[in-house]
Amino acid sequence: MQDLQEQTVAQIVTQNIKSADVFKKHGIDFCCGGNVSVAKACERKGVDLRAIGSELDQALTNTTATHNYDSWELGFLIDFIENSHHTYVRNNVELLLQYTNRVAEVHGDTHPEVVRINQLSTDLVAELLPHLQKEEQILFPFVKNLLQVKKEGKTVDQKFVASPINVMHLEHDHAGDIIKEIAQLSNNFTPPEGACNTYRAMYAKLEEFQNDLFQHIHLENNILFPKAILLEEEVSL
Repeated sequence: MQDLQEQTVAQIVTQNIKSADVFKKHGIDFCCGGNVSVAKACERKGVDLRAIGSELDQALTNTTATHNYDSWELGFLIDFIENSHHTYVRNNVELLLQYTNRVAEVHGDTHPEVVRINQLSTDLVAELLPHLQKEEQILFPFVKNLLQVKKEGKTVDQKFVASPINVMHLEHDHAGDIIKEIAQLSNNFTPPEGACNTYRAMYAKLEEFQNDLFQHIHLENNILFPKAILLEEEVSL
């Protein structure tokens, strides 16, 4: 990590926009008030400088890994989706909306597309949160029960899993349409020339959110759902 005693908040965010999320989380102004050292900003906010340094290191480290998801046991895949993608959504929606609300408020007059992006982001969050809950409370437990039925050599006399899967497909399509419209309005998340750091952070977060969402939908639509339907066929009378 850079010298946090000397480097300003704005410099670090300019070098890597991912660091904006760390500063935002701790209430440190990285936009208009970012021309102070990280150490000074932490002192003002009563935040531990070493903790900030550790979080910045983590945020800026690329931990992307390639997995053969199709080879995973179905219950393990479900747990991964919950622990990775569901957790990501819940941990990031508040920050995402803080960015979109702020940019729409400050820049909406000169960049009207950000007002629409703010509304679409609000719609996306309203779509996703109950969607996650339905998966966790209805679909995922049912699929895990089918796995247990198969393990015990038993059968089921009614088919159910296709119905909630159809609902999940429709909701995936709607969420995908929303994020695609955001990408179009934002010129694929490209901030305008001279954009402030909050503006840039908003587009970086939206692009990150899109990438996570598309991976999430892929794992469910193309791997989990077809295998769940096949599993139910296997254990049906």
